Amino acid sequence: MTAPLHETNVVDSTTAVDAVPDAPPGKTIEGRSPWQIAWMRLKRDKLALAGGAIVVFLVIVAVLAPVIVGLLGHPPDEFHEDQIDPLFGTPIGAYGGISSDFLLGVEPVNGRDVFSRIIYGARISLLVAFLAAMFAVVLGTVLGVVAGYFGGWVDAALSRVMDVMLAFPQLLFTIALVSVLPNELLGFSGSGVRIGALVVVIGFFGWPYVGRIVRGQTLSLREREYVDAARSLGAGRLYILRRELLPNLIAPIMVYATLMIPTNILTEAALSFLGAGVKPPTASWGQMLSTAISTYESDPLFMVIPGLAIFITVLAFNLFGDGVRDALDPKAAR
Repeated sequence: MTAPLHETNVVDSTTAVDAVPDAPPGKTIEGRSPWQIAWMRLKRDKLALAGGAIVVFLVIVAVLAPVIVGLLGHPPDEFHEDQIDPLFGTPIGAYGGISSDFLLGVEPVNGRDVFSRIIYGARISLLVAFLAAMFAVVLGTVLGVVAGYFGGWVDAALSRVMDVMLAFPQLLFTIALVSVLPNELLGFSGSGVRIGALVVVIGFFGWPYVGRIVRGQTLSLREREYVDAARSLGAGRLYILRRELLPNLIAPIMVYATLMIPTNILTEAALSFLGAGVKPPTASWGQMLSTAISTYESDPLFMVIPGLAIFITVLAFNLFGDGVRDALDPKAAR
């Protein structure tokens, strides 16, 4: 005689419950924030971590430039005529005069320490790149959020301004502006005026790129449910912009900022190469490349060293920026 149906169900359900293994003692399931998830993704990208390590190293070198040069080099504007062949104007010794006293050799004609000028050149390149990126990000974020959130004629006007800025010849304008700058301006003099002008001009022409991205993201975010909920609860525009929209724009802004910095480094090097950057004797990688044009046949290493410095720096920032973009993009293919 078979067991009743209800008894069979009871036995089966009890067996099923007993078959479930107990959770490991002392372990609880914890949620992860979006930033924790992004960091876990970034840690798996070895190239991005290598690029980030090089970026951190370059920043430390730029900050500690006086200390490093004091220990391993010579003042960047100090001439060493005794290291130069008086007949040909080339460094004495092989490979551009590299020795234990001059780790990367000396400049032709004047004998300045190449190692010291590379270290101080990193200061100029990173300073201009970071400040210009910060200027562009702040201005582009503010105007992009305003255009995307308010829409209407505000959006139309700001969008046309962005289009005009993107079509403007930045390089020609920068050369023309720097050529008419006075030697003293707002308490700065010499290279300080040039650095300030480069930061303002590069940042001013870079904000439309940030503004267009932020505007597009804001147009999407302003239609989300949490924005409608905040608006229905009586939240003002400033509160919605500050508490609901800006926190969700941090990721794309960070991604574009990391990719903008290497572009700014190349722009500063190009302007210094053309004579629109910092003034001598202030060291700059682009300026060193410009000086090396006349001596590359007799001393090719003097052109190779600053070129490698620019290449490694830009490559490191690009690798790190790509890794940050992939880590912060939840739809990235893995």
